[in-house]
Formats: sequence, structure tokens, C-alpha cells
Amino acid sequence: MNNIFDKQEEQSEVRFNSDSVRTDGIGSNLIICVGRQLGSGGCEIARMLAEEFDCKFYDSELINMAAERSGFSPSIFKKQDENHGILKSILDGFSGRIGRMSESFYDNSISQESLFQIQSEAIFKAAKEDNCVFVGRCADYILRRHESLFSVFITANDAERRKVVANRMGCDEDIAAKYIAKKERQRADYYNYYTSKQWGAAESYDLCINSSLLGRERTAKLIAQVIRDRFQL
Repeated sequence: MNNIFDKQEEQSEVRFNSDSVRTDGIGSNLIICVGRQLGSGGCEIARMLAEEFDCKFYDSELINMAAERSGFSPSIFKKQDENHGILKSILDGFSGRIGRMSESFYDNSISQESLFQIQSEAIFKAAKEDNCVFVGRCADYILRRHESLFSVFITANDAERRKVVANRMGCDEDIAAKYIAKKERQRADYYNYYTSKQWGAAESYDLCINSSLLGRERTAKLIAQVIRDRFQL
């Protein structure tokens, strides 16, 4: 009988070939990539870092950038976003927008990997133009060869995260816990598939920090100081 390690090994063999994603030529721009657990305050902390270092902030904005670059509807990228394994639903939504088309169109003209490639090029373009803070979207891996890249993963205590998500969704904490588990499975599947790394694992980032220890504002200040020391800013 296969144990959990056998299953993990089998899953790790299924990876996206990212060699075609351009990762050089960004120059000296400061790039901060923020991964986060749901309810950890990661987005808020990322915005604070963007203000602190005068960086462009990119989260859902990347979806619109990728859509504009490709000519596809933003809804296609939104469905694909951080959710590996939903190609069928993407194509269903796409077919509803453009009407009846042949099956060969779906086979040849769009794939989940193509959508990731387009979004990767949008990330590269943004990073080339200015200092940037990226939230999620595998930006830390896409830009991994850039010398002035700093990656951080934000965690928080489970009880705090359940309370945050429950307040945000207007539900009880049991429902919030189930929602968190589902969304984080999706984020992990997406990140692990495209990066050949492990989402949330310490070795995948320059820094991992629990925002529950210091609070969000002081966590942002601590990360900012580490970035200054790292790049002698």
C-alpha cells in the first residue's frame, strides 16, 4: 500500500515546465513577493510594504493586465487564478462568452498553461518597469533569477484566521474554517504545480513570519527592516 510520502512523490512529478517564462532583464528594481495564509493580513501587510518602499502594488490588478495583454475576458483569468485543475470550468466560461465553437478550438487555442504564461509575462512586464510588490500568483518563482527579489510568506494563528474570515464572510467560525481549508488547498495546488516548490514551506521563501506575534503594522515594519538590511537600502 502506498503511504503519504509515495503519494507526494507521485504528485511532485506533475509540474509545469516554466523554462519558457522570461525571467531576466528586469534591472535593479526592488521586487517584493508576498505569499500568505487566508486571514493572516498578508494583503494588508503587502500594501504597507508597497507604501514604505514606493512600489507599485499588484494583486487582482494582474488579472486585468493579463486580460488586456491577451484579449481574453478577465473572468477567464479570475477562474484560473490560484486554482490548478479547473481547466474545464475555464473553458466552459469561455465558451459561454464567445458562443458556439468547435472542440478543436478548445484543444488548440487556450489551455491553463497558456493562461499562466500570459499572466507570467504581465508580471515580468510590471517588474521591468518599476519597483513592485506582488501578492501571490507565483511571482516569486517567475522572477526567481532577479537579484533584488525578496520573498516573504505571512502566516497567523489558526484561531485568529478563523475569526478574521468569519467576520469578513458573515458566517460562523466552523464554516470559515472549512472555507480556509478549501482555498488554501487550491493555493497550494496552484503554487506547487507551477513552481516545483511547496506553498507555505519555509525553504520556499526568504522569510516566513507569523503576523499574530507582533500585529500587522509591526510585522510590516519588521519585514521592511529585513529588506533594508538585505539590500543595504
